[in-house]
Amino acid sequence: MNLIETFFNLDVLRASWPMLLQGLWLTVKLAVVIVPISALLGLLIACVYYQGHKIINRVILLYVDFFRAFPPLVLLIFIYYALPFLGMQLDEFSATVLALVLNSSGYFAEIFRAGLQSVGPGQNEAARSTGLNARQAMAYVIVPQGVRNVIPDLASNTLEAVKQTSIASAVALPELLRAALIAQGQTYNQTPLIAAALMYFMLLWPLVRAISRMQKPVLIPR
Repeated sequence: MNLIETFFNLDVLRASWPMLLQGLWLTVKLAVVIVPISALLGLLIACVYYQGHKIINRVILLYVDFFRAFPPLVLLIFIYYALPFLGMQLDEFSATVLALVLNSSGYFAEIFRAGLQSVGPGQNEAARSTGLNARQAMAYVIVPQGVRNVIPDLASNTLEAVKQTSIASAVALPELLRAALIAQGQTYNQTPLIAAALMYFMLLWPLVRAISRMQKPVLIPR
């Protein structure tokens, strides 16, 4: 009974449910903003890198390596608390978006870069021979094939980007984890945290299953 009262208390769940729903909605809003921006920025970086300009590519590698190696939580705290000293004041939502876009775009850029480089040079030459210019060949031939080659990795990185939204609690943004912690403090009960974990599971499980299907090896009959 103590286990149920502490972790699966229905009265506590009913009391904290509105707060948890608001946190879930904010988590979804963060994901909807962060994932597309990060993916598009990563694709743009990969396309520029594909052109092969040495100086530009060194700058790109520096950007990608730095933001992939820098802990996103530390980056968020720096953006939110340190930038005001430089005259840049961001609210909690904007600071979280900026921190996670900088971090996630580095991972997306590396994935897209691998996808573009997996397309043989003959594809580009064939596209140019049909009269397409460099931009058209990239947009209509190279990018579609490269993206298709790394779809499972893109899906996995999307999953990680959504999970990273939980760091917003560090700047008191009331996303799902923060809402659960507040509800836990108000009720002195662990049920809100268990409910938040289940909500995260229900939110991310379809994507996990989709990734598993994409990564499942195809068995060729003999």
